[in-house]
Amino acid sequence: MAKYILAIDQGTTSSRAIIYDATLQQLACAQQELTLSYPHSGWVEQDATELWQSVVSCIRKVLYKAGISASDLAGIGITNQRETTLVWHKTTGKALYPAIVWQDRRTAAQCQQLKDAGLEPLLQQKTGLLADPYFSASKLSWILQHVPNARQQAERGELCFGTVDCYLLWQLSGGKVHATDASNASRTLLFNIHRQCWDDELLKMFNIPAAILPTVQDNAASFAVTAVDVLAAEVPILAMIGDQQAALLGQACTETGMSKSTYGTGCFTVVNTGPTVLSSQHKLLSTVAWRLNGSTTYALEGSIFMAGATVQWLRDQLGIISTAADSETLAQGVSYQQTELLIPAFTGLGAPYWQPEVKAALFGMGRDSGKSEIAAAALRSVAYQSCDLLQAIQQDGLTVQQLRVDGGMTANRWFLQALADLTQKQVLRCQTTDATAMGAAFLVALHLGIYPDVSAMQTVWRSDYQISPVLAKADADKLHQRWQHLVSSLLSIKLSLD
Repeated sequence: MAKYILAIDQGTTSSRAIIYDATLQQLACAQQELTLSYPHSGWVEQDATELWQSVVSCIRKVLYKAGISASDLAGIGITNQRETTLVWHKTTGKALYPAIVWQDRRTAAQCQQLKDAGLEPLLQQKTGLLADPYFSASKLSWILQHVPNARQQAERGELCFGTVDCYLLWQLSGGKVHATDASNASRTLLFNIHRQCWDDELLKMFNIPAAILPTVQDNAASFAVTAVDVLAAEVPILAMIGDQQAALLGQACTETGMSKSTYGTGCFTVVNTGPTVLSSQHKLLSTVAWRLNGSTTYALEGSIFMAGATVQWLRDQLGIISTAADSETLAQGVSYQQTELLIPAFTGLGAPYWQPEVKAALFGMGRDSGKSEIAAAALRSVAYQSCDLLQAIQQDGLTVQQLRVDGGMTANRWFLQALADLTQKQVLRCQTTDATAMGAAFLVALHLGIYPDVSAMQTVWRSDYQISPVLAKADADKLHQRWQHLVSSLLSIKLSLD
């Protein structure tokens, strides 16, 4: 009898495949980095074929590492970077255009037109989201408008649209199933989160033909089986969920008011709001956390575009570190009194500002500013942005008592201390940095009947590192006020190239 679970975690900068046993103990992991391309300022793309092949490669590697075959798998769960948009041919499965990544800002002008037309309140009321290029709808609209014959093919029902989960499902099933899940659908700006369906008024607003859309299923469901020519076995795909919702579940935030922050490419702070859609007054997002047996749990989310990606900038663009771990070594000994402050708006600013056009800036440089100070400023910029999110959450009427954290950046203990100090919250690091994959694997186990309900995740979750603030609250408040003052100053600057 098959007894293992495979979690596919397809992220912005890498793909991973992880094998778990029935008790959700991790047995093996394989990972492969991905290439991002930047064809124009503000554009971020990925090659769809490379994305798919990286997933297949990781699956084969992890099966080999675990010493098992695909036929030993009881089920597969998929978790993924959200909002990234793909369009492909129904007959060939070939992408019509590179995947437009969630960080891409090319549709900022279109989104501003929606705001100027007074349509953002309608969008927020129906979808819980804002008129921003972050989400899928304007990306899809751009592809249909700019790729030759795309709109005509879409209207004839010859094309498929999907976020990454949907694209992977299509490929894994050998082109037999075009479906997504409620959590990913809720990130498109086309899905009514109250009625739990695609919204005709929104489709008309973005000029999207309904024929291109996938069906929407619960997060734990019998989505498909893998094609034999893909994995040499028919393995059931039993779960799909967006990465941040998966991390919320993987962090066992199954009760109303519980929250987590994931520090990967970006940072995403998510609070479980239970069966209630909480409409934010401070530019946070209402979203579907998960839908199980037709019952929906919602969440409030704050999204930061640059977290681990800022550390990558230190490595790849500045060349002041060789590995992400070097940033911790460099930052040691740099006090909170440093004058250097980085606002990492390399792809605009996310919540609670939502300013797609603003550019990054480094303030407070002196003659003695060097690698250590820049590294510390980069790491602290993520903590400052987390402060912004927590402040907005509190202003919306929710109180976060502690932060459960996960993601690659949480291996950096210097950063975790800065996070605890500046947010004035106790920080609990998940025992595994793979909370997203854990959430997807748990949904598979739930569907298989291994666990009775989502609350059982509480028995699985463990923290391996806890840290409390040592900085005085008055000092933390003063530092955050300086950050907000400089952000306000940056937003008032109009940067233009004539």
